Amino acid sequence: MKKAKVGNNKEFATPYTVTNAVTKGDFITKLSMLIMGLGNIAHKQIGKGICFLLVEAAYIWFMIKSGIYNLSMLPSLGWREQEKVWNEKKSIYEYTAGDQSLLLLLYGICTVFITLAFILVWRESVKSSYQAEVLAKNGKHLKTFKEDIKSLFDQNLYKLLLAAPLMGILVFTILPLVFMIAMAFTNYSKVDEHLVLFDWVGLANFAKILNFGDSIGRQFYSVLGWTLIWAVLATGLNFIFGMILAIVINRKDTKCKAFWRFCFVLSIAVPQFVSLLIMRSMLQPTGIVNTLLLKYGIIDMALPFFSSATWARATVVIINLWVGIPYTLLQVTGILQNIPGELYEAAKIDGANAVQVFFKITLPYMLFVMTPYMITQFTGNVNNFNVIFLLSGGNPTGVGDTAGKTDLLVTWLYKLTIDKNYYNLGAVIGIMTFIVLAIVALATYRNTASYKDEEGFM
Repeated sequence: MKKAKVGNNKEFATPYTVTNAVTKGDFITKLSMLIMGLGNIAHKQIGKGICFLLVEAAYIWFMIKSGIYNLSMLPSLGWREQEKVWNEKKSIYEYTAGDQSLLLLLYGICTVFITLAFILVWRESVKSSYQAEVLAKNGKHLKTFKEDIKSLFDQNLYKLLLAAPLMGILVFTILPLVFMIAMAFTNYSKVDEHLVLFDWVGLANFAKILNFGDSIGRQFYSVLGWTLIWAVLATGLNFIFGMILAIVINRKDTKCKAFWRFCFVLSIAVPQFVSLLIMRSMLQPTGIVNTLLLKYGIIDMALPFFSSATWARATVVIINLWVGIPYTLLQVTGILQNIPGELYEAAKIDGANAVQVFFKITLPYMLFVMTPYMITQFTGNVNNFNVIFLLSGGNPTGVGDTAGKTDLLVTWLYKLTIDKNYYNLGAVIGIMTFIVLAIVALATYRNTASYKDEEGFM
């Protein structure tokens, strides 16, 4: 809300909005809705006005050259197939360029984003023109282009510093997400050779995924169930064992605490993919583990670490503990060292034993602090591609023809897209994964003390 003084020294509120520009602006301000920057140029803000005018000219040039075509092809995603034509002069076959639905979809979405960005700049242009008009009428100082640039390094520094990160988020995060979501409503897959030309199919892919009577639907529910079981086990067991380990090391009677922490945290320094590949080779039928067990007569046949569904699931959970416990150890150690000692002294005076102290002070304090971290860890485990893919590869395959017994939604998505070329179904799985994570994370966090009592622990 801006304020401007009038002749009788009274002040009135002057919100510089598009609505006020339309209803209260003069002819020049209203004309600036068609010719961006005209109001600024008319009030001698030449630099700013030219910048707005250049943006408009660039947008019009882009729309004439390709933007209008991109938007017009977005509803159909193309229909012209590549054709083989005989060239009599050259005595060879030539191929005519057909439509590529993937590029049409991408260019169409990019054009929509560019149009939305232009609308935002247009709004700023109209508001700036109206602001220049109001300030000029009331004899106020209008910033020059040099002063506007200088303000970007002073009071508007945040705009300058956030411009590049915001652009990166739009280009590398939001745009791919919108592209993936749009792909979920098409038949883009190798089925019926829809890899070059594909069409919009509405909610058909979602109906296929959610239909238990369909093969893909049965695979989805099986993979979803194991994904949730895996995430709960991986998160819960990591927290429990990491907490126990941290409490044991943090005891007053434990000697060489730094050494023990170093031993358990050392695995973090080794690249995870290296550790997982080594573990995978060790647990093969001819790996070192089975070889030694057979050599000393402990077992009669090689253990099916990755060939049996039950063994494979147990194996990935246990190895994930070895990978994840050190991180929990560090988190819990920091929390234990910051629990107020007065709480323990008061508990001793009241005659509380070690079990009561743990369940009344230590555990509630840790849960209060670590709940957001555990929710983040749960999300990471749902999307834990490395552990599953590098250890078992999702095998043994037994759920339909695309998913295995240890596949998570994220590894199944990889197989659907990279191995099977079911890009539309892969996009649906990505959306469903987001929905599951959003519901679980929000529902869990909103019912914890970390959310309900942000100001304190007790």
